[in-house]
This record gives sequence, C-alpha cells and structure tokens, in this order.
Amino acid sequence: MPARKKPILSRWLKLGVFALALQLHAEDRPNIIWIISDDLSPDLGCYGEQLDAVATPHLDQLATEGVRYTHMFGTSSVCSPNRSAFNTGRYQTSIGAHHHRTLVKKPLPDGVLTIPERFQRAGYFITNGRPEHDASEPMVRKGKLDWNFSVSGEPFDGTDWSQRDPGQPFFAQVNISEAHRPWTRDMERPVDPSKVDLPPYYPDHPIVRIDWALYLEEVQRFDRKVGQILNRLVAEGLAESTIVFVFGDNGRSFPRDKGYLYDGGIRVPLIVRWPDGSRAGEVDDRMISMIDLGPTALDLAGLAIPDNLHGRSFLAGRGAGRTAVFSAKDRTGVVRDRIRSVRTRDYKYIRNYVHGVPYLPTNEYTLLVEPTVAVMLEHPLATDSPFNRNIRPVEELYALGDDPFELHNLADSPDHADVLISMRARLEEWVEISGDQGVIHEEPEAIEPYRVWLDEYLTGIAQRMGVQDRSSAVMFSYWMNKYDLN
Repeated sequence: MPARKKPILSRWLKLGVFALALQLHAEDRPNIIWIISDDLSPDLGCYGEQLDAVATPHLDQLATEGVRYTHMFGTSSVCSPNRSAFNTGRYQTSIGAHHHRTLVKKPLPDGVLTIPERFQRAGYFITNGRPEHDASEPMVRKGKLDWNFSVSGEPFDGTDWSQRDPGQPFFAQVNISEAHRPWTRDMERPVDPSKVDLPPYYPDHPIVRIDWALYLEEVQRFDRKVGQILNRLVAEGLAESTIVFVFGDNGRSFPRDKGYLYDGGIRVPLIVRWPDGSRAGEVDDRMISMIDLGPTALDLAGLAIPDNLHGRSFLAGRGAGRTAVFSAKDRTGVVRDRIRSVRTRDYKYIRNYVHGVPYLPTNEYTLLVEPTVAVMLEHPLATDSPFNRNIRPVEELYALGDDPFELHNLADSPDHADVLISMRARLEEWVEISGDQGVIHEEPEAIEPYRVWLDEYLTGIAQRMGVQDRSSAVMFSYWMNKYDLN
C-alpha cells in the first residue's frame, strides 16, 4: 500500500479520530491480522515465564513494539464455543453455539453476522489460512474454523491476503496449530524438564514435567512462526499499514486448564501492535473479554459496532475496561455439562449446574492424549481444592489475590458469605440478561453424530498407541514406558 497511509493511520491512533475512517475509501483503511494459537496460556517470556525454560524472542519483541494485555479472558475454555463467540462478538450461550463441536449446526439468529462478514461488507478481503512449516510463504491451506453454527457459502474470500485485489485492505485470520496436542519436539531448542515451574495443582512427577516441557517447546515453535509472519509483512511492504493481534483461542491443553473455567483455561495472552509505534511497550491491565476482539477490530477500521453485540471496543480512551468477565462450559465430548463463572479482579465464582460428579477424567480423549491426566488420577495431589476430590460442589469461590491458582474454595466460608451472595447474584443476572441457552437440553440427534465420530477417532488413536484398556492405570504405565521412566 502507498506510504501515505502511515500518517493517516497515525492520526487516527494518536488523536483518537476514528470517525475519520468512515469518510475514507476502503483502500485507505488499515489491514488487520489476527494470529491465533491453539491452546495457549500466557506462558511467554514477556509474561514472566522463566527465560531459561522457554524462549519466545519474537513475541517478546512484539510486546516491546505494541501493547501487552494481561487480563484477557475467553468466554469458554475450549475452541469451538470460544471461536463462535469472538467471531460474532456475542456470547456463544446466546446464539446456540455453546456445545463443543456441534455437528448438526444451525444458522445464526436473525441480525447476527460474523465479524469477517462485517469486514467483507465494508470492502475488505477476508481470509482464513493456516501456514505450513514455513510461515513466511503465502498460505494455501484453509485455517481452523470450528464455528458451532452454519453459514451459507464460503465464510472467507481466500486463505491468504496475497489473493486480494491490488490496494484492497484485508482482514486476515492466521490459525496456527501450535500448541495443540499432539505435540512435536522442538529440536532447535529442547526444554529441560528439570527447569520448568509447574503450577501447584499438579503432582511434581517426571511425566508431568516432561509433558509441560513439551508444551513449552510447542510455544517456542509458535513463536518462530509468528516471527516469520512478521518478517513477511516487512518484506511485502505491509508492516506500515497492518495492525497485528496475537492471542490464544483458549488456555493450555492440560487437566484443570483447557475445558475448565479456572484461569488456566480461560486466561490467554494478547499482544497488539500498531504500525506507527503507538503505545509501544505499554502494559494494559484492564479486564477484557475475547468477545471484545471483533468490536475492537471494527473500531480500528472505522466501522460501526452494532448495538446487538455483547463485545465492546477496548481501544485506549474507550473506558476503564470490564469490572467482570463471564465464561461458560457446556458439553465437551459426549458428556452433558453446564458450568458458568464470573471473574472480577478479586474473586472467581463458579457454578456447577451438574454437580456431585467427578472432575477427572473429563473424557476418554484427555485420558488418551494428556499424560498428566493419568498421573493425577493415579497420584492425586493432596490439597483442599475441590478439583482433587472425588466430586465437584455446586459452588466454588476463590479469592484471587491470596489464591491465584484457585486452590482454596471459600464457598462455605462464613467470612465470605457476602461475597458469595454478591457474585452468585451477578452471575444469575448475566445468565438472565444474556439469554443463556444452556438450560435447554441438546437434542440426542445432535449429539449422536459426534459420538460416532469420536468413537472412531479415539479407536484410531488407541490403535496407533497400541493401547487396549484405556484405564488411568494402563495409561500411566504407557507414559512411564514411553518416557523410559521405569
């Protein structure tokens, strides 16, 4: 794009005159890229992860050139509900997209459009691509979608911004599979399991340390691909006209993280870089939700933010951020579930609508592919966290300042009775106002196709692993043998 666009973009950002964009032609608007990692928590050097354990130089550099957001939370802790939400700007529970991997999909409610379609209607070329091993090349493969709703036709114009018309602005989603299981060793920089710092809700066992080290190696591989994409923008002369977002679609793929509403499952990194260097090196501690990503992108492009969106722009000068974020977990796999949470700066309240059932294993998939699950089942950690007991309670309350790992449930504490009542009421109000559809049971015919697919998928995994019995004891022995720990 012509060099003259840099001063225009700078003027929007420094003066906050975003309405100016409405008067510009489409080709004068900034490009926007969402670089999305699968299953990534803020385990990066710039977020304080041990530098001797993990190396993320490209993301760390990006943080010095842009804004690092420290309190970004998903509306779910698994990919398809969360992606359905941040790609529409509405809670997945309000649009019937709350069950993970719905195979019998319904269209969006009237008046609800995807964020990409809103950009498309404004003249943007919209893309969704997945880079190969070398992310510096144009993408030819379609990226991960995982929307729990149907759309007519192709939801994107292409897989890469190189396919657009000359001068046409683009809104690109670049979906990178790291750090989704199964993991691939990082032969360039192996992580030493003895140097990793495990969360206190995991047993300090060799299997867990190896598992965590392999996850950090995936994070390093993601970092390199981000670096290749950023270098490509420079090489193509697009860095000065493109706003870059980097974030995870949900938390890391470990028990008690992905698939749960503790911070390990819903808290994700977010780094945003403006091309003129605005706010370079800033750390933004406001609480924001991932449903705010779409409205913020629309705001940056000077496009109207519809009134029916639950998300809102978090650009500088747009307010003090949220006082609370809300998250939901429904069916994952084939097991019916319903969990809701509200998180403020100081407290997390979790309501388990399906209670009195075990936390682990979440499903056969996690038992087959997550070694830490087998360790936790065979060698449970002795803490007073309800997660480590046989059943989960109706309510959970955590004081995050004193208990950032959410280990000590205060729901029965007389000293926190007022907080419990307040947080419970706040969640109930959100459930009512947002139109939470979680109370509606999913039709059996909607679950059965997924059940059939999952059975075939898990059978294939078990056969490749040479596993007949999928019990925790057998899987524990399998991982001990695989990692030569006997």
